[in-house]
Formats: sequence, structure tokens, C-alpha cells
Amino acid sequence: MTHCSVGQKDDRERKVETMEKYLPKYVPVFTLLALSGLLFLLWNITSLESWNCQTASTFYQLQNSIQSVLKTSEFLLPVEFNYSFCAHLGQEPSAEEAREENYLLKSIAWPEPSILGLPLRQSSDPAQSYYTIQDPGELQVGGQFVVKVQMQNFLGQPKKHGGDFLVARLHTPELAAGVAGQVYDHNNGNYTVFFPLLWSGVVQVELTMIHSSEAVMVLKRLREEQSDRVFFKSLFRSGYLSETTLCNLCLPLKQQPLCNYTDPQTGEPWFCYKPKMLDCDTRINHSKGGYKKHLLTVNESQFFHSGVNIKIPIHSAGVDNVTVLPASKVRTKGKHLKFTPSGYYYQGSWKPLSGVVMRQFNGSSVITQCLRGKMVYMYGDSTVRQWYEYLIAHVPELKEFNFHSPKNVGPYMAVDSNHNILLRYRCHGPPIRFTSVFSAEMHYISNELDGLRGGSNTVVVISIWSHFSTYPVQVYIRRLRHIRRAVIRLLNREPATLVLIRTANLQKLDPESSMFNSDWYSQQLDAVLRAMFKGLNVQLVDAWEMTLAHHYPHQLHPPPDIISNMLNFVLSHICPVRRKRRQG
Repeated sequence: MTHCSVGQKDDRERKVETMEKYLPKYVPVFTLLALSGLLFLLWNITSLESWNCQTASTFYQLQNSIQSVLKTSEFLLPVEFNYSFCAHLGQEPSAEEAREENYLLKSIAWPEPSILGLPLRQSSDPAQSYYTIQDPGELQVGGQFVVKVQMQNFLGQPKKHGGDFLVARLHTPELAAGVAGQVYDHNNGNYTVFFPLLWSGVVQVELTMIHSSEAVMVLKRLREEQSDRVFFKSLFRSGYLSETTLCNLCLPLKQQPLCNYTDPQTGEPWFCYKPKMLDCDTRINHSKGGYKKHLLTVNESQFFHSGVNIKIPIHSAGVDNVTVLPASKVRTKGKHLKFTPSGYYYQGSWKPLSGVVMRQFNGSSVITQCLRGKMVYMYGDSTVRQWYEYLIAHVPELKEFNFHSPKNVGPYMAVDSNHNILLRYRCHGPPIRFTSVFSAEMHYISNELDGLRGGSNTVVVISIWSHFSTYPVQVYIRRLRHIRRAVIRLLNREPATLVLIRTANLQKLDPESSMFNSDWYSQQLDAVLRAMFKGLNVQLVDAWEMTLAHHYPHQLHPPPDIISNMLNFVLSHICPVRRKRRQG
């Protein structure tokens, strides 16, 4: 029999109490480790030819497998991230680029309330806010229509500062007609909305508060202080040994050594923590790791409630519609239009107000004839992959080549050998929140463009915005700068190359998704993209207005009717209407 002293007994009881207190929390982890080790051992027993020769190595592999499980489980536990943007990473901008960056940041600067940290009751309440239609007089097609907005808080008091994120559209449901309005912020709680009048009949106002000014300040703080609230990971593997580590644009060096995957051509930075047992060149893939939780303070979270202050309509204090008369044959003097949209819907079809004459490509044979002899390269996020998928579904002559790529990731390729058509899609380089992308397939758009010969038979389509919403705008500017340089080089080589760029679009929001994919983030990036490609021989596909003006609810991936209009716009540029020359 073993005897214990009083001190030893007390010490043992303390240990037991400690185990009883903490052990239950780690039971799932230990169970996972035990099962993983057992499965790994059984797999080795059945797969190896000679057990006697492999006993020692099996034990070593089992040990490494447990280490791998422990590393993977780190993604389920709180991880200490850095909360700052590593501005020193990447190539330093030139003096001209620095001036452009400063100009762009100033152009999207958002009004800030004079007092920060207001309680919910003093924040913007769309239910108590209202708009009024200014005395329109006689409205005719070709004129404009003005609406005044007064924002109020939950106490029913007028707001004294601006910064609310509002969007507006004018529409006639019976005509399947709609157009975006332009909201002007007077920075005192009052707003003016301008609508162009583009069709006759009864037109109805729709005004929506996407976020209050108080919510926008929270989103701005998150972008500046917690830019890594979406985190990524990579799998490293060599033989039977595998490890998973965290990755991002920049990582705290103090935690462990880094693997540097900065692109040598563009200088675009990307890092992963170095595995403990493997080299950096054993990286297999890239994938989304997850989203950080508990980002907001208690007070901040009040500004993000579905059905209360996220994408809530603002109603009229009186009538919400007016009648527009056909344009008069005798042009009368009117006010200069404050806002000219890129287009509008009428009878469900998009009508551009400048540039290309819109055509309708109804049926696969018409699309095939337009794409005959063309090579179409699509680069970017899932919103342009959606175009590729639409064409594959609606043009049976396009036959996909099976690359055995992960679903919804790519790369994808389809051909129509009879009509000499090539269609390709490839996602853009990191950051990208796809489930799993092979490391070898992580290509930057600018490098891909440099590999194209170009010419009149080449069409390039680019969409890059959604995966940059959580980062400081400087990150997006840097990426667009590299793409713009590559586009300029491509057009210098072959000026006949057609380049189209898809803009951002509105999407469905709830309290959680607002932290990562808010329309406010998208609007900021969209403004930067338009400014940086202004004046170049590229065509913008205005997805923002095409989703805002339509009656469908906002979705990251718009419904087929909107996609059909977008592709009709693209195909109208590929196969433009040839204007007849006048005789005489």
C-alpha cells in the first residue's frame, strides 16, 4: 500500500480539481486526436507492403499526423491577428502614383459626424426619416426630377450631420422600367436626389438607407484597424507529412517565420506562416480560412440590425409618384441635368445612354455567330465566372475541356471548334475567398494580360472588387495600378483588342455580411475603379447601375435576367451595329 503525506494529498486534490475544471473543455480535441491517429495507423497498416520494415517510420508519421491535426485545430481557436495594414509591402509608388493615390482617397472621403459614439436613439432611423417631391411643375421626358430627403433619428429629431449611405431609383413596374438616381449629401442631415426622366408615364420613387452614418463610421474603422478579419490558409504537403498555416497580405513576424510568396513581376505581397516541419516550396493550395467574430462593441452592434437599419426603405411624406409627359416637339429651356446615368431599363431591356447601340442576342445561334473566330478571356472573381457559366449553359456548341478543377474555382475552358471560339475563365490572385485553389493556379491578372498577344479577335473581360472589401483602399489601388499598366501594354501591342471591365454591384446584406461585404465598401472600390480607368480605351459594364435600377432584390450574383442584359451589352461591343453611310 502506498501512503501519502498530508501535503502530498492536498497537492493531488488540487491537481484533480484542476483536471476536473479544465479537462472537459479539451475532451473534443483529445478525441479528435485519438481518432485521427487511429485512422492514420489503420491506413498505414493496410496500404504498406511490409509492416515489419515500416514500424519506426509509421510511429514517426503518426506523430507528425497528430501535429498536423493540432495545427489545423488552431483555426477553431482564437488567433491573435495584426490590426494594421503593412503599407511598406510591395513596390513603392512613384511620385506621380502617390499623387494619384492621394487624389483617389480624397475623392472617396466620407463625411464624418461631429460626435462619434452616439447611442442608437440618436442615430439615423429610416422609419422616421422621409422624402418630399419638390414642386415638379410639368415634367417631360428629357428633363429631371428632384426629391428632398430629411433624415431623422429614433427620437424623431432631425439629424444635424450627413454621412448616411442612401441609394435611389425611379421605376414604372408596368413598363419594367427603372433608372438609378444620384444622391447628394448636404452634410447637415438633408439630401437631394436627382432623377433623369427617360420614359413617359407614372414614375415611382424608391429610396433606401443601406447604412446610417453611424454604421458607416464603424465600417470605416474595421477597414482601417482590422483589415485581416477575413483570414486565409494554405496546405503544405510532402509525402505523408502535411501542415496547414495561416496566410494573408501581411502577418506578424514575431509569431513565427514567414514564407514570402510576393509576386516577382508585380511586387504584390502574400505571406504564409512557415510550417514547422516543411519547406515553403511544399505549398499545395490556397483557401479561405474563415471570418473573425466579435468585431463590434455593444454600442456599435446596435447600428446593424436587419429590419431596422440595414437596407430599409425611406417613405414619402406625401405622394411617391409623378406623371411624366412625352417630350415636347418644341424644346423649352430647362435646368441642366445634374446626373446622367450610364443607362436604364425599359421593357426589361438595358438601354445604354451613350456609346454602343444595344442589341438583343436571343438564342445560341446568334451568340455563336457573334463569337465566331473570337478568343474570350475572363479574369477575376465569381461575378465574372457567372458570365462564363451563363454562356456555357445557353450555348450548347461550347464544349468544356475538363481540367479537373475544383467546382466554382477553375480555371475553366470551353471551345467550339466548328466556329473557332475559345472561352476561358481564371480567378484573380490573392486575396480570394474561394474554398480551395491550387497554388500553381494562383495567377495575377496583370501577368496573364502580359501573356496575351491580343488583336481584333481577342476579348478580355475583367472583374475584381468583391474580395478586396475588407482591406484598406490602398491595397485595391495598388492591384488596379498593376492591371492598368498591363492593359496599357496590351493595347499598345494590339490596339484592336477589346477590353471590358465589370464594375461592382449591390448585394444582400445582414448584420454579419455587412462587416465583410457591405455595399458601402463596394461603392468605395467602384468609385476608385472608374477613376483609374477613365480615359483608357476600355468599356465599363456598369453592374452597379444595372443592379440598382432593376426591380430584383440585390444579390452578389445577380439573377439571369440581369446577367442576360450584361452579356447583351458585352456582345454588342464584340459585334457592334454597323451604321449605314448616307448616300450623296
